Amino acid sequence: MARITVKVHPRAKRTAVTGRLGDAYKIDLAAPPVEGKANAECERFLAELAGVPRAGVRVVSGQTGRMKVVDVGGIAAEELARLLTAPSESQKH
Repeated sequence: MARITVKVHPRAKRTAVTGRLGDAYKIDLAAPPVEGKANAECERFLAELAGVPRAGVRVVSGQTGRMKVVDVGGIAAEELARLLTAPSESQKH
């Protein structure tokens, strides 16, 4: 299982990894920060990026803030870090 810190930017034009901020990954989310929609989009995007089931990804801290800690099951931390830093069109949804 990999645990990562992300800083999200809700209501973006599209969902994509946009860089780093210290130890956190910056992720634009094409969802508003209401009724858990941004958290759900964050989990969906990370599951798709990592190639793991959606149920294996969950926000464990920061549900109502921009800084979140996310657990991603079924993938090593090093592999997830590689996927998050690799520039790819597949990251833009």
